[in-house]
Amino acid sequence: MANRLVFLVGPTAIGKTGISFELAKLIECEIVSCDSMQVYRRMNVGTSKPARRLLNSIPHHLIDIIEPSEEFSVAQFRGLAVKAIEEIISRRRTPLLVGGSGLYVKVLIDGIFEAPETDRELRRCLEEEAAEFGVGALYRRLQETDKEGAAKIHPNDLRRIIRALEVYQKAKAPISQLRKNTAGLGDKYEVRIFGLNMERPALYGKIDERVELMFAEGLVNETRGLLEGKLSLTASQALGYKEVLGYLNGEYDLEEAKRLVKRNTRHFAKRQLTWFRRDKRVEWIMLDEDFDTEETARGLWKKLS
Repeated sequence: MANRLVFLVGPTAIGKTGISFELAKLIECEIVSCDSMQVYRRMNVGTSKPARRLLNSIPHHLIDIIEPSEEFSVAQFRGLAVKAIEEIISRRRTPLLVGGSGLYVKVLIDGIFEAPETDRELRRCLEEEAAEFGVGALYRRLQETDKEGAAKIHPNDLRRIIRALEVYQKAKAPISQLRKNTAGLGDKYEVRIFGLNMERPALYGKIDERVELMFAEGLVNETRGLLEGKLSLTASQALGYKEVLGYLNGEYDLEEAKRLVKRNTRHFAKRQLTWFRRDKRVEWIMLDEDFDTEETARGLWKKLS
């Protein structure tokens, strides 16, 4: 399986971590995290990072790599993940990519469109031109330079029309063509994506249990400790921490903070499932509420054999 990428995805709290470690015992692999918050150091309880003993037992990548004061982009993730994947494959091991960040999974498999940086002066000129001659004049120019790209933009969507013209002038190529040239790892390796799911009431029950455990394990103290330093916008908006920050700021009591974390986590899980269901490459595994982790991992291993 040296040239295969195996993804294990699904909603938060469903059991991806436990299954991934059991699967790792069965195949020669290293785990690459596809979680947008586990990259942050000292954000352990709220992101449900694997226990240290598990991290030490299986080689892990993209966990605890930046400070909570730093921003972290999709492009940064892709660069680091691709490097880790290629190194793992060079060791003739299988990359096992685990997480619920759908966008991270997509940019790895399908690539990412790296557009030229914003040219504020050019943008200002285009805006002035639109004000004088109308949006239609810019749209007709876009049709002349990039007919395919223009067909996907509404004739009155000035912001996107300007961006497409800006990209064309800076990159000397239509934006539609640049997107086509974006290469992902799906063009280079065999990809298998396994998605975990279970009946909604059971999943929501697991989410509630996890939230209670997070508070019992010290989420409030962990959040309070993070406030001693500067928090990036991304870190401060992380699920769980955001709600506890409201409690620490006196906006509501602890029980309300718990309720908000549970509610917002359920909403997040629903969005995750919606995202992954759109991808027809996902092979879905329906889990019972009391599923056996080892048995589930063995089932996945058989599918891969």
